[in-house]
Amino acid sequence: MKAFYSDHFVLPLPAGHRFPMGKYSRLRDRVAGELPEVDLIEAAAARNGVLALAHWPDYIERVAGGHMTDAEMRAIGFPWSAAMVERSRRSTGATIGACRAAVAEGVGASLAGGTHHAFANSGHGYCVFNDVAVATRLLQAEAAGAQRQLRVAIIDLDVHQGDGTASIFAGDDSVFTLSLHAEKNFPFRKQASALDVGLPDGATDDEYLAALDAALATMRARFAPELIVYLAGADAHEGDRLGRLKLTIAGMAARDQCVFDLAARSRLPIAVVMGGGYGRDIDVTVAVHRNTIHAALRAWRERRTDLSRAEFVAAAGVLANASVA
Repeated sequence: MKAFYSDHFVLPLPAGHRFPMGKYSRLRDRVAGELPEVDLIEAAAARNGVLALAHWPDYIERVAGGHMTDAEMRAIGFPWSAAMVERSRRSTGATIGACRAAVAEGVGASLAGGTHHAFANSGHGYCVFNDVAVATRLLQAEAAGAQRQLRVAIIDLDVHQGDGTASIFAGDDSVFTLSLHAEKNFPFRKQASALDVGLPDGATDDEYLAALDAALATMRARFAPELIVYLAGADAHEGDRLGRLKLTIAGMAARDQCVFDLAARSRLPIAVVMGGGYGRDIDVTVAVHRNTIHAALRAWRERRTDLSRAEFVAAAGVLANASVA
């Protein structure tokens, strides 16, 4: 299974900054050491023309040139640096790679991404460019070049509502945005997704999984996707500093399996990106993300097995016909 990473590009953050920059390289180290079937690939940078599929050109240029106002940078939550720009481009490139791998092989992954608070013309909440929106628009453009439309479902299970993603795709019938999040958590001014499910503070495994089952059923009743992009935030875990929900490790794993099972039943390609995770213990956050990649790998293996079985059946049919002839 192909998984794309961008952790060589590290932001120079001030001491005490609460963004867990170190989790990305730790995650890659765990995946490399424990999941040898995962093919780790350094992501290419998304250039301006690709970013412009989801972002205003003047916003891209101001980010790239360091011409942001102090207020804009406070909204993002990072100080401007060339490393911030390159990391944001590479994180977007990782999600593009994951989506292309999913279309080609059934499952693909990014060990970054999920920057769902970035709007078309602004960044917010540690998000500069909206990687999922850019990747969705690019794959749709590539499909249009092949004379077909690509319908994409974005299943956002980060604990924070995907407000930037919802805004970018508002009124677009080719994209279904589903956000299951803590209702009272950031962002405090929500945008309207195609389907929003706000959970109360302290929601547990059973409450969460019941709400997820219902949301996925509603999505399938209203929309027939051809690609799923899954934001698998680790911040719904009970140990997260910013989460406000109470899912256990087992509950987080069950959440992942629900989404991968949906993709498998419907034989849909699925790309997974990491989203947020701000655990009091960074190793626990990394473990949650690692479990998601392991679930993606299992799904990829099953797709490969199904493909091999289908090829065997097809070959057997050819042989049977030949023997009859």
